This record gives sequence, structure tokens and C-alpha cells, in this order.
Amino acid sequence: MYSTVDGDLRKAPDRGLKERRADGDRVKVRREVAGRRGKPVTTVSGVPIDDAGLKQLAGRLKKRCGVGGSVKDGVIEIQGDHRDVVVQMLETEGYRPILAGG
Repeated sequence: MYSTVDGDLRKAPDRGLKERRADGDRVKVRREVAGRRGKPVTTVSGVPIDDAGLKQLAGRLKKRCGVGGSVKDGVIEIQGDHRDVVVQMLETEGYRPILAGG
């Protein structure tokens, strides 16, 4: 799509990436059950890469854990409680993950 004000909107920079990089180079890994009928989900947020790289990272994490998941609004969601495996894999990829939340 082309806009006379902003130009080609398909080539617009990822605005969420700027917010993720401002987070301070920390990747937060947490376990959540809220709003999921008690089923645990491991979420990864604050990864300082663009959306395409985020989807590739999510694919590698899902394959390593052997479960499904998705990427929503810059947050990777992995089905189940796989915090230890996710933290280990993120460290080998060069990120600095921290366990956040309860």
C-alpha cells in the first residue's frame, strides 16, 4: 500500500522492534496460566529482533520443545511449561534471558 505522506507502507520499519530494543537487552521468560483455563503457557518477550526473526526463533523453540505455539504482538507463546529448555536455548543463541514472574 502506498501513502502520499509516508510512502510505501509495506517497507515501513517494525515499530514494535524499537520498543523491544528499548527494553534493555533482557529477554523475559515467564509461565502464564491466566485466561487459558489453567493450562500453562511459556511466554518469551523482549527479544530484540524483527518480526520475521521472531517467527523463526519461535519455530526453533517449538521444534526443540516438541509442542505448538504462536507469535502475537512481539511475544512468543509456547504451549506448556518449558521455561528451563527455553532459557537454555536462548542462552546458546546469545541472548540474556531472565525468569520473570512467579
